[in-house]
Parts: sequence; structure tokens; C-alpha cells
Amino acid sequence: MTSLETEPVGRLLLKYALPAIAGMIVFSLYNVVDSIFIGQWVGEYALAALAISFPVMNLSAAVGTLLGVGGAALCSIRLGEKNDAGAARAFGNVFVLGLIVGIVFGGVSAFFLEPVLRLFGASEQTLPYAYRFMLIMQLSAPVTYTFFNLNHIMRSTGYPNLALGALCLSVGVNVVLAPLFIKVFAWGITGAALATLAAQLSGMVFVIAHFCRKKSTVHFARGIFRPRAETVRPVISIGMAPSLLNICACAVAVVINHQLLLNGGDLAVGANGILSRTLMLVAMLVVGLTQGAQPIIGYNHGACRFDRVKKAFKLTFWAGTVITSLGFLACEIFPYAIARAFTDNETMIEFTIAGMRIGVAAFPLVGGQIVINNFFQAIGHGKTSAALSTTRQMLFLVPGVLVFPHFFGQTGVWMSLPVADLAAVLVTAWVFLRFLRNYKPNIVVSPSEN
Repeated sequence: MTSLETEPVGRLLLKYALPAIAGMIVFSLYNVVDSIFIGQWVGEYALAALAISFPVMNLSAAVGTLLGVGGAALCSIRLGEKNDAGAARAFGNVFVLGLIVGIVFGGVSAFFLEPVLRLFGASEQTLPYAYRFMLIMQLSAPVTYTFFNLNHIMRSTGYPNLALGALCLSVGVNVVLAPLFIKVFAWGITGAALATLAAQLSGMVFVIAHFCRKKSTVHFARGIFRPRAETVRPVISIGMAPSLLNICACAVAVVINHQLLLNGGDLAVGANGILSRTLMLVAMLVVGLTQGAQPIIGYNHGACRFDRVKKAFKLTFWAGTVITSLGFLACEIFPYAIARAFTDNETMIEFTIAGMRIGVAAFPLVGGQIVINNFFQAIGHGKTSAALSTTRQMLFLVPGVLVFPHFFGQTGVWMSLPVADLAAVLVTAWVFLRFLRNYKPNIVVSPSEN
């Protein structure tokens, strides 16, 4: 038995979750650092262009997470079942398919980039910035997918600290190169994109080097790369939830951007970009927490240690709730300081403060919802996770964004966020409580194993 099955759950969660949380902070810094540098050194319209680019990045991320997150969860489950060959095939299939999908999706999206950006709300002022940034990002999709997909698998197969190291290396490169490329070389928003590409390339080299080592739990070997239906199907099924979440986030961002253009213009769109990146930073802390819990939950679910699954879930649930509650307090108490870090345009700051104070009203409840969604994903219930992931975005948020502005203007856009959060939390709680009634009872173990 491995430590995932025998070590105390609380200690395991700290061991896996802290590097994963740090990794998510580091990952979030990609967008935050770029946004701050661009907002301060290129201008408010360039910052608004990043908000326009956000749906395209979500769409790209949806394709990547379909494989990376699904493959990571499947690796954990197969290792828990003592099926090392199955875990190796999941790794190999994710690597090959990530390259193929990255080349195809990156090329096609780059070809249609300008009309897509216009459809997503780019104006004549923001389109040139958005196009230059996203063209480089889409053409580098094979590098992005390889880096992040293998980083997920590195963490899920027992190397959380190395996974964090890869992310730290990548963001460190970005933090060093972004100001150099943007300001010193005067490459503007193109420099931000090139710095991000160089950062992800360094991270990709790091993770590939790890999987070249024969001592790694899974590693490059003959016979694992040919896609097999029995491997690809569960990868896609498990990864469908975060993928759909990103697709829905893309659709929602498009609707919100259009409504804000009608009720505030480009500066209101930029304010939404600031709010989105701030909330994403907090949400990524919870996602990092769940990524740390995922191998614990997935392994013990596969090993039929349901007592340990439930204990890991409870600890993760309450920790996630604390994180989003602290994010709520920060946004309510320090909205000006947060907005000012991104821009010195007073109108955009004013829009951001209004959106932040209203938009986070139900945010303390969101942490638990994220944990429940990822719990279903970790135990292989991809369809349930996918359904819950799309509930907030499509069933509640989009109708609210379309209806509320007719009565409350720009305020109506911000109001739709907490209303959707509250409604989605209620649905998620109902589904989860019904699931618990049929989940297998605890298996009695000795106290030392808890």
C-alpha cells in the first residue's frame, strides 16, 4: 500500500494541497501579471482587450483540460486499482492527443481569430491589441497543452512538489521577461504574449524531462502512445466537467462583454476583466486545494477506502469555504486598492469597485460548490460534475445577464453574478445530498490509518 492509502488524511491533504494551491497561485499570476503590466504600461484599451481575449482563452483551456484533468484523475484511479499499465496508457494517450489537438485547434482558431474577436465584443479600439496578443497564444497551443496537461499528471502520480516547481519556473520566466519585452523593448502587448510563450516553453521542457526518467511512476515508454478507446473514453468523460465549465465561461464572458459595451463601453469591459482576474485568483486557490485532494480521493475511491474519501472531502470542503470567504472580505474592504493595481483610469476604477462589491455578495458559498464539483470528477462521475459545472453559467448566469440590465443598467450585469452563485449552490447541495444517500458506507479501519 502507498502513503495515499495509509498516511493520515489531514497530513496527506497538506502534503498534496499546499503545492497544488501554490501552483494555482503561480498559474493565476500568468493572467494577473500580464494584466497589471499591460494596464499600467500599455493603457486601458489594451487592458480591455485582455477582457475581450478572455473568452478565447477559456475556449482554448476547455480543449486542454478535457485531456489534462481527465487524464490526471484517471491516472490516480488506475494507480489506486493497482493497474500501473492503465495509468501509463492514460499518460501516453494524453500526451499524444494533446499535441494533435493543440496543433489543429491552434491553427484553426488563429485563422479565424479576427472575426471571432469581433463576435466576442472587440471594438475598433480594442481589436488590434486583442488580435496581436491572441495570435501568438493560439499558435503556441501545442506548447501550452503539453505543459499543463503533463503538469496535471505529474501532480496526480505522486510528484506535487515537482509540479509546483515547473509552474514556479514558468511564472518566474514570465515575470522577468514581461516587463523587459513590454516596456524596455517597447513591444507592448505583443511582448506580453511572447513572454508568456517563453515561460510555458520552459515549463514544458521541465515536465518532459521528468517523464523521461524511468524511475517516475509513469514515464515515456513503448506501447503507451497509441490512443485506445478504453482509455480515451474515461479521460474525456472525467475531463468533460472542467472542459464544459470553460466553454460555458467563454459563452458567459461574451454575453457579459456585450452587455457592458452597451452599458458603459470599453472601460466597463476592462473593469470586468479586473473583476474576473481577481475572482479567478481566489477560485484558483480552491481549485488548487481540490487538485491536491484529487489523488487522495481518486486513489482511495479506486481502493474502496470510502472512509478516507469522505474525510478528505470534509477537510477540503471547509478549507474551500474559508478561502472564498476571505476573498469576499478582501473584495468588499479593499476594492479600490485592487482596481488601482491594474489601472490608473478613474472611470475604470469606479466601474470595478461597483462591480466588485455587488459581484462577490454570494462568494463565500462558492468554495464549497467548487469542491463538490471536483469531488464528483475525482471519483469518475464525470457526467454529474459536468452537469453541475454548467448549471451556474448557462442556466442561471446567462439569463440574468440578459434580463437584469434592462431594469438596472450596468448594475444589473453585476447583480447577475451573486444571483447565479446562490441558485447554483442550492442545486449543487441538493444533488450532492442525494448522492450521499447511496454512497457506500464507511469501511472500519484502525485509528492509525486515519
